[in-house]
Amino acid sequence: MRLSPTESSSTRPAATPVHPENEDWTCFEQTASLDIKSFFGFESTVEKIAMKQYAGSIKKGKEIIEFYLKELEDEGITHVARWSPSSQTSAHPPPLITSSATAATVSTATDAKDGACGETKAETSLVLQTESLLEMLTGTPEDKLDADYIKRYLGDLTPLQESCLIRLRKWLQETHKGKIPKDEHILRFLRARDFNIDKAREILCQSLTWRKQHQVDYLLETWSSPQVLQDFYTGGWHHHDRDGRPLYILRLGHMDTKGLVRALGEESLLRHVLSINEEGLRRCEENTKVFGRPISCWTCLVDLEGLNMRHLWRPGVKALLRIIEVVEANYPETLGRLLILRAPRVFPVLWTLVSPFIDENTRKKFLIYAGNDYQGPGGLVDYIDKEIIPDFLGGECMCEVPEGGLVPKSMYRTPEELENEDVRLWTETIYQSSSIFKGAPHEIVIEIIDASSVITWDFDVCKGDVVFNIYHSKRAPQPPRKDPLGAHGITSPGGNNVQLIDKSWTLGQDYSMVESPLTCKEGESVQGSHITRWPGFYILQWKFHSMPACSATNLPEWTTSWPRCKFPLTSVKSCTTRRSWDLQTSERLAAMCEV
Repeated sequence: MRLSPTESSSTRPAATPVHPENEDWTCFEQTASLDIKSFFGFESTVEKIAMKQYAGSIKKGKEIIEFYLKELEDEGITHVARWSPSSQTSAHPPPLITSSATAATVSTATDAKDGACGETKAETSLVLQTESLLEMLTGTPEDKLDADYIKRYLGDLTPLQESCLIRLRKWLQETHKGKIPKDEHILRFLRARDFNIDKAREILCQSLTWRKQHQVDYLLETWSSPQVLQDFYTGGWHHHDRDGRPLYILRLGHMDTKGLVRALGEESLLRHVLSINEEGLRRCEENTKVFGRPISCWTCLVDLEGLNMRHLWRPGVKALLRIIEVVEANYPETLGRLLILRAPRVFPVLWTLVSPFIDENTRKKFLIYAGNDYQGPGGLVDYIDKEIIPDFLGGECMCEVPEGGLVPKSMYRTPEELENEDVRLWTETIYQSSSIFKGAPHEIVIEIIDASSVITWDFDVCKGDVVFNIYHSKRAPQPPRKDPLGAHGITSPGGNNVQLIDKSWTLGQDYSMVESPLTCKEGESVQGSHITRWPGFYILQWKFHSMPACSATNLPEWTTSWPRCKFPLTSVKSCTTRRSWDLQTSERLAAMCEV
């Protein structure tokens, strides 16, 4: 494999060219060529890896350019003269840089007094800026965290890092209407982006939306490992390392990755790995209490004895890469150290495939030992107490991690069965599922017997925008007839879409709106309540948020296909106390809208 940068044109001069469409713009170009001869049948995977690395390089170059442009702006530089070869320049070339300071005219004698006054104002402004910076670093009593709390649960933080944590937490409290993560969780995302608040906020919000969409907060209570995983998944928790971090052992060389993928499917393996990460977070909290100091990450020991070319089965590698990508995006800075033992000759091939998908800060935590090198000085005993080293690594501690083995082919499933199982895993949860289309909302009805009852709602918008309405009717809406083709002649993906308001009903006569329409944006958690004024039937409606006609006319033709929305819904429970009828969801109500 060869990846080499090339010039876009052999005749182009060495200087950065002028943009062809505007002479006042500078054109930056970057190209590359990729020539893959042979790579063990993974040519397409390697190509994707190279493209990802190349895209990252372009993004990094753009960030560097924008950084220095910002530096010029901060210095007041407004113009940079066009570069010309030295042979064409005169003995006294014009100044290359023009700033607001150099562009100013020289003050006359009559302006001297005003100039002195301006200097005084500038000095005062500088003093105020300095005081503002010191205040941000040191913090006010209301904005500072308790020193004992930091030392006990968060670890050493500089004043600037503490300020970043407080500011990001306040932003979440003001804008995020759902569950606010703990300081430890927020701190992991800040550390993963070197305390750049904007970058940390972006990946944190994406992760919070992902957790709602896939109900990760409930994973430890709802996920039960299939028997196949209990028998053949060669991983498990084993005491802790010398730093008090929970220790997870994975005997990857003894794992039948092909058998597990063929017997369970990719989603089951992903969910199992997510449950391991959630368990790791829980164990970190427990160890923080036990050892009396902050423990925010765990140690993973990977034994590669037995790893060979059969582990490079393409669907298995694909599943591994997806798992790494999901974990990297949603569990940053949770791995304290990764010890790779007994790496065989085939390991460099696997490492070449997976390393580009691992964050650079995470790769720095990898320690790789070939053969029995881990038994000598600087080996395993430097990180794990001798008395808890597993017996299969030369220690005396009995380890309960399964030894694995080949999964019987009788347990393999067909591709159709695995696809159905993947769908079932994400729908048979504490939520119910529904799908909505443009012009086909999802509705539920609540019967109110006494006036002055309270209806409450709590739902999450995971993707897209929806409009939430509440209507009242004196007569009960009739359940819709089952139409195998759906309201628009196409099958509903969710299968639980319900429309209760009859098309013959007239708004204002047969039913009325009791709340103003509420537009719910993507990523929002929406809570609210309504006090009923009359008995009867109240219809809660979620419908697709259509764009204005003026915007839709300029869209490409493919956007006219049916919008699809999914609503994982919870059941509605009621509780009667005298004349009060309290209706509320038993769990969170999530909504996802895809176009």
